[in-house]
Amino acid sequence: MITLHFIAADGNTQTVSGKPGHSLMQAAEKAKVTGIAADCGGSLTCATCHVTVAPEWAERLPKAGNDEQAMLEFTAVPREPNSRLSCQIALTPELDGLVVHLPATQY
Repeated sequence: MITLHFIAADGNTQTVSGKPGHSLMQAAEKAKVTGIAADCGGSLTCATCHVTVAPEWAERLPKAGNDEQAMLEFTAVPREPNSRLSCQIALTPELDGLVVHLPATQY
């Protein structure tokens, strides 16, 4: 299992586990992380699973593809340089301990 840390806009942290091969969004949904809406279920047609990856982790992730970059233009809060859609982050053992920040709202 991969340990993941979600930091809410109010500073509260929720630590959850995810399975390799699943997405960060799937791990958040399974653990009922408040702040991940995931309206499209991971089909890359909304931006309600927006997260900001902690700087020390951002370089460890593959670059966002063109479709993800385009969808990030529709986030409810302004995107940041480390903004990602959690449905597009595949969990690997190298991401054990990943820290992401949740926006104040997904809508």
